[in-house]
Amino acid sequence: MKQPGTLYFVCGKMGAGKSTKSQQLAIDNNAVLLSEDEWLSSLYPNQIASFEEYLKYSAQIKPMVKKHVQNILSVGTDVVMDFPANTQKLRKWFLDIASEVNANHQLIYLDVTNKQCLRQIAQRRNEQPERAAFDTEEVFVQVSKYFEAPATSEGLNIVEFGRES
Repeated sequence: MKQPGTLYFVCGKMGAGKSTKSQQLAIDNNAVLLSEDEWLSSLYPNQIASFEEYLKYSAQIKPMVKKHVQNILSVGTDVVMDFPANTQKLRKWFLDIASEVNANHQLIYLDVTNKQCLRQIAQRRNEQPERAAFDTEEVFVQVSKYFEAPATSEGLNIVEFGRES
């Protein structure tokens, strides 16, 4: 029986660099990259205009994504999921994906200051004008209320990248 692949997933506040880090992880590990933003924009084009709509549609795709990722892991291929792992509940979902197929996992935690996140969000607004409505300081504040830093008690293999000023 082939050794299952490793599941990589990323935790960090909005603007911390999760997508950039995910893309680099996929390259470094010759892994399949799955982006929640890509799935949602393909499946629900122009239908997500609020955080509440994001939560609704994100929940709808999770069962399909879970099965898909488990199938990829089961054949020995590593997977990087560019889906936020920003709460204990979400991290448990990632852990279940890996553990149910006996795959290894690694949580990449980007511990970045609010100031740096807001700088990166402003830069992203300029580079991707289509995101300007969602990439605001107000949305950052709203979304950050739900953020929970990962803890070793969650049973995760955590690799932390520290703060920059």
